[in-house]
Amino acid sequence: MRRAVVLFVVLVVALATLLGVRILKERRAAEGPPGGSGVVEGTAVDVRSRLNARVLTRPVEEGARVQKDAVLVTLDCTEPEAGLSEATARLAVAQAQAASAQAQAVAAGRTSEAVAAQAEGSASQIASLADQHGLAQRQADRLKQMGEATTEASLDQARAQAESLAQQLAAARHASTAASRQARAATEQQNASLQAAEAALRGIQAAEAAVRRAQVSVSECELRAPISGTVETLALEVGELALPGGVVARLVDTHRPKATFYLPNAELAAAKPGQAATVRADAYPDRTFQARVVTVAREAAFTPRNVQTRSDRDRLVYPVEVRIDAPEDVLLPGMPVDITLGPVNEPAVAEQHP
Repeated sequence: MRRAVVLFVVLVVALATLLGVRILKERRAAEGPPGGSGVVEGTAVDVRSRLNARVLTRPVEEGARVQKDAVLVTLDCTEPEAGLSEATARLAVAQAQAASAQAQAVAAGRTSEAVAAQAEGSASQIASLADQHGLAQRQADRLKQMGEATTEASLDQARAQAESLAQQLAAARHASTAASRQARAATEQQNASLQAAEAALRGIQAAEAAVRRAQVSVSECELRAPISGTVETLALEVGELALPGGVVARLVDTHRPKATFYLPNAELAAAKPGQAATVRADAYPDRTFQARVVTVAREAAFTPRNVQTRSDRDRLVYPVEVRIDAPEDVLLPGMPVDITLGPVNEPAVAEQHP
């Protein structure tokens, strides 16, 4: 009986001690600087395929460090290369057609100018013949009025000359009408040739666009790293089919790691963009890392349906993201860390997104 009492007393003392230690830790935590726990994150980038093609090679393996623009995966490029060859051939044809249309437009322009000059010459000839015919007709009329004062031969000669000039004038007018029709036809032909040349130039532009599109498809046969980082995953093996929009590889940049922790409503005022923070990782118990607050969420991550009491307000927590100043590959994605807000020696400067 006595032993049972002693054991009971010891148990009560131990429980009281543990409770006191826990209350002391909670009090110290409440009195200390605000902070929380988070997990290290890197900047993850998915590399996706734009083609429906099979994987030919994988020059890198998962876990490898790669630089920006390094080749991660090569795809079978038979079909895109054939499309590029076809587009290039169509461009050559379009250029040849444009050159021919341009030459025809130049020739039609020269023909139009020649016909126009001929029509203008016909008009001048008509004016000259009309003057000569008028003069010959007046001469014949004067000789007729002179009566016996003139010979019959002179009158016949004047009449013949006037009639000849009248015939020449009629022929010239007929030729002028034909020249005018030819000029109009030549002008229409010139306009049609110019339109054909413009259409041929637009055909060249369309063919050039098709070549550029085909070149883009060929360039997508090599999937390159958009950033420098670590190859976290390679989703496809050699011989597997990549689908448009499908993830082929994932890169993680650990050059500037980040972490997100949650602050309760009562401590939210201590967190501002640019606020200094201290980070400790379990993997480095004797080492601290400096960080800066990047963003503070404007909305709570957890919100009760009705916030009416103090206990309800205390349940509100807000995500806070920090950027950590750590050497590359020291803090790896997934590492748990403790983050404490607090001043450092240098003044706080707002962190800029990379």
